[in-house]
Amino acid sequence: MIVPIKASRKEVEEKVVQPLLEVKGLQKHFAVKGGVFGRKKRVIKAVDDVSFSVREGEILGIVGESGCGKSTTGKAILRLLEPSSGEVMFAGKRIKDLEAKELRKLRKDMQIIFQDPYASLNPRHTVEKIIAEPLLVHGMAAKAARKQRVKELLEIVGLNSYHASRYPHQFSGGQRQRIGIARALANHPKLIICDEAVSALDVSVQAQILNLMQKLREEFQLTYLFIAHDLSVVKYISDRVGVMYLGRMMELADKDTLYENPKHPYTQALLSAVPTPDPDGIRERIILKGDVPSPANPPPGCVFHTRCPQAMDICKTAKPAFQEMEANHFIACHLYT
Repeated sequence: MIVPIKASRKEVEEKVVQPLLEVKGLQKHFAVKGGVFGRKKRVIKAVDDVSFSVREGEILGIVGESGCGKSTTGKAILRLLEPSSGEVMFAGKRIKDLEAKELRKLRKDMQIIFQDPYASLNPRHTVEKIIAEPLLVHGMAAKAARKQRVKELLEIVGLNSYHASRYPHQFSGGQRQRIGIARALANHPKLIICDEAVSALDVSVQAQILNLMQKLREEFQLTYLFIAHDLSVVKYISDRVGVMYLGRMMELADKDTLYENPKHPYTQALLSAVPTPDPDGIRERIILKGDVPSPANPPPGCVFHTRCPQAMDICKTAKPAFQEMEANHFIACHLYT
C-alpha cells in the first residue's frame, strides 16, 4: 500500500540543501558518417555545455524550439543516451561512474514519461504486464504483490482496476498517458523526467494530466524535469524554467521572473509569441529573422547571434558564459557581462 508523503512546498524548499539533480557541462554529440568507407563526416552538437540543478520536490521546466536539444538532455541524464562529456550528479552519485548493475538499481529512483503514449507502450502486452514489468525487474518476485501494486497504481492515476486486463489500443491518448505515469510511479521514484508528456494530447486532456501530475507531486514529494515546447503549459506546472536554443541553455530563472521580466533576447522573442487571454491586450511581437542554424554547423560565438536583434560584434566571436546575473537568475548573453 502506498503511504503518501505529506509536505508543503515551503517545507520542501527549506529542507533542501543539496540539489537532487545537478548537471554540469553536459554534452551529447552525434557523429554522422557517410561516403564509401563510412568515415565520420561531421558532428551534430545536440547538447553543448548545458548546466543546471533541480531541487528535491520542485518542477524545473525546459522549453525551446523543436530540435534545440531538450529531449536529448533528458535522455542523456538517464544515460538512455550516453553523454559525450560533462557530469550528472543524482542524489550525490556521479551517474557516468556507475556500472550497469549499479545504474539499474539507481533507475528505480529515476524514471521517464515519453512523448507518444502509444509508441511507448508495448501493444502486445496487457496494461497489467506493462506496469508490472519494472516491478519484476527491480525485485518484486511475488506475482500477487505485483498484481496488487498494479491495481493501486491504476487507481492513483484515475483508472480502474479492471483496465489491467486490457491492451493499449483500447484506450484514449489521455488514458494511455496515465498508464505511462503509473508505470513511472511503480518503484517509488524520486525524479521523473517528462519528455513532452502532454504535447500529443488535446488541450482538455492536457489539463487533466497536468493536474494529475501536480497532485502526485504533492502526495509523493516527486521531483519533475518537465520538457516541453508549449510555454503556457510550462508556466502552469513549473517552479523554475530554463530556455534552450541550439543545444545550449540561454536563460534560467523562477517562472514569475522569467515570464514577467525576460532578459535574453531569445526568451523575449519566445514570450512575445504567447497568446494573451485578453482580446484587447496589446503585446509587441518580436519576429526573429532567418532560420535556426544546423547543430552540425553551429555559428561561432553565441549560437543565437545570427538571429538576435541586439547582436554585437563580440557575439560573433566569443561564446557567452552561462552565469548568475541576479539571485537565481542565470543567463548566457554578452548584454549582461
